[in-house]
Amino acid sequence: MNRHSLFLCVILLFTALSGLQAQVNRNGQAIASNVQGDDIFYHTIERGQTVYSIATMYGVSPDDIYRLNPGSKEGIRAGDVLKVPQRDVAVNPVEADGSDNFIYHTIQPKETLYSLSKRYNVVAQDIVRANPGLTVLKYGQTIRIPATRIEELPTTEVKTVQKELEYTVERRETLYRISRKFNMSTAELIRLNPQLKDGLKEGMVLKIPMQSEEVVTEDVSRPMSEREVNALLTETKPVERVDLMKVALLLPFSTTERQAIPRFVEYYEGLLLAVDSLKNRGCSLELSVYDTGDGLTKVNQILNEPALQEANLIIGAVQNDQIHRVSEFAQEKQIKYVIPFTSRNDDVLSNAYAYQVNIPHSYLYANAAKAGCDLFANDNIIILKIGDKDEKTEFVQTFKSEMEQRSIPHKELAFARETFVDDIQKLLDSERRNIVLPTSSSLEALNNIRSHLRMLSEVAYNDHPPYSINLFGYPEWQTYTQHALDDLYALNTYIYSLFYADNLSPDVQSFYANYKNKYSKNLINTFPKYGMLGFDTAMFFFDALRQYGTNFEANLDKIDHKSLQTGFNFERVNNWGGFINTNVFIVQYRDDYTVVRNNIR
Repeated sequence: MNRHSLFLCVILLFTALSGLQAQVNRNGQAIASNVQGDDIFYHTIERGQTVYSIATMYGVSPDDIYRLNPGSKEGIRAGDVLKVPQRDVAVNPVEADGSDNFIYHTIQPKETLYSLSKRYNVVAQDIVRANPGLTVLKYGQTIRIPATRIEELPTTEVKTVQKELEYTVERRETLYRISRKFNMSTAELIRLNPQLKDGLKEGMVLKIPMQSEEVVTEDVSRPMSEREVNALLTETKPVERVDLMKVALLLPFSTTERQAIPRFVEYYEGLLLAVDSLKNRGCSLELSVYDTGDGLTKVNQILNEPALQEANLIIGAVQNDQIHRVSEFAQEKQIKYVIPFTSRNDDVLSNAYAYQVNIPHSYLYANAAKAGCDLFANDNIIILKIGDKDEKTEFVQTFKSEMEQRSIPHKELAFARETFVDDIQKLLDSERRNIVLPTSSSLEALNNIRSHLRMLSEVAYNDHPPYSINLFGYPEWQTYTQHALDDLYALNTYIYSLFYADNLSPDVQSFYANYKNKYSKNLINTFPKYGMLGFDTAMFFFDALRQYGTNFEANLDKIDHKSLQTGFNFERVNNWGGFINTNVFIVQYRDDYTVVRNNIR
C-alpha cells in the first residue's frame, strides 16, 4: 500500500469513527443510526418512565426490552436510549379500532414530514392524525406511522365543512333565543353580525355559521408541495367552542366496597360546588350523573345513554376494567375523558383523549427527586436507613440515582436507637445545612428521630454548638401533624406531595364553609380530601371547556385555576397518547410557623 492510499484510508476511518460518535449518547450507548432497521426502533427515556410503561406504550413485553437492552434490568435513566422491537403487523393483526396498525419510527437528523411521507408512502395528513401531539420533528423522538399505504387509500372521504346560512329574525325573537337555537354564544353571534350592536329587529338577516358533513373527492391531480406538507405540523386548529357544556360523571355509589362510598359521595358534592361556581359566572352546564356499580354491566348500559353520546367531557370510573371500557368509548366518540383516582392505568398511554389526574408513582418520585436535588445540591445530605415496614425504597433509590447523575455527594447511616445521636453527629457538617432523609414514611420512624434532631439543632451537644438541620420526607407526614407538628416546624421540614391544602388559607376556609353550609356536614378526615379533589378537578376542566372549547388540549398551560389541594400540569405521555398530571408540591413547614407550598413541574 503506497503512502497516498494509506493517507486516504486514515481519512476514511476517521470519518467513519466521527459518524459513529455522533450516534452515541452521553453514557456511550449506541443510538439510532440514520437507517432504521425493520425489526427495531429507538426510544429515548423520559423522566418518570419505567420499562413496563415503555413496553406497554409500544405493545411489547418488558422481556422484549430486557432482551435487547440487558442493562435495563438494573434500572433505566432519563436521557438513555433503549432498543425496542418493532411489532410485526402481519403477526400482530390490527385490532377492531385499528390501534395496532402502526409501525414506529425514530426521527433522524434532517427528516421532515414530507420525507417521512415519501419514505413510507403514507399520506402526510394520516401521519399527523396518528400523532396528535406532534407539532415539530425532533431528533430522537418516536412517532407512529400508519401501516396503510397511499395506493390502498380511498380517493374520497367525509369531511366537516364550515358554511354560513342566512337567517331572518322573526317577531319577538331575542339574541339569547337565537344563540341557543344555533348552539352558539351571543358574543359570537354579534361578532359575525356587527349590526346587532344597534339592537335586534324583526326582519334582520343574520349570518349563522353551520357545519355539515360532505363527501369530498381528493384532488390527486396536484399533490401537496413539500412546503405545504411540512406546514401541516404547525397548522393552527380553530377553537371548537361550546355554549352549553355537557358533562357526564360516573361514580360507584353502589360498590361492594362500602367503606369507599362516602368518599365518592363527597367527591360528587365537591364537584357540585364547582358547578355552582361556574353557573354563578353565567355559564351553562348540563351535568349527568351515573352509578357505575361494580364490573361492566352498568357501565355498558350507561354508555348507551344519549347524554354520554353527546357529552363534551366524561369524568370518573374507578375500577380498571371500567376505565378501559369508558376510555375505548371516549376515544371512539372523540370525547375528553378524565381519570380522577387511579394512578395505575395504562389507557392514557394510547388514548389521546384521556387525562390522568393522579400522577403515577414513577413520575412522582422522579419529579420529587429532581426537586430535592435542586434544593439541596449544596447541602450535607444524610440518608437515614430505618428498615421498617413503610420503607420508601423506590423513592430513595430514585433520589440516590438523581444525586449520582448530578455528582451530588451524600452520606448514609443505619438507624440504631441506642446510639443514634452520637452516630449522626459524626456525619453532621458545622458549615452547611444538613438534610436528613429517613428511608421510611412511618410515624414510628419519625417519632424515633424528630426530638433528637431538634435537640441537635437547638442546643450544644458534646461541646459542639447547634447544627443547621432540616428534615426531608413524605406525603404521609401530613397526617402526623397532630403528633409531630411542632417538630416539623422547628426542623424546617420539607415534604413532597401530589396533594396539599393549607387549612389556614382564605380560599380553603371558604371552601370548608361553603361545603358545610350546602351539605350540613364537614369533610371526611381523609388524605386527600375527596370533596376538594372533586372541586379542583371540575374547576380546572370546566374552565378548560369554557375558555378553549372541546379541543382545549393546545391551551392547557393557559388554564389558571388556583387549586385548593391538587395542582395540575398535564403533559402528553407520547405523540399519540393522552396526558398525565405531573404536578408535584414541595411543602415546607418553617420555623416561623408558616407553611409554603411550591409547584414543581
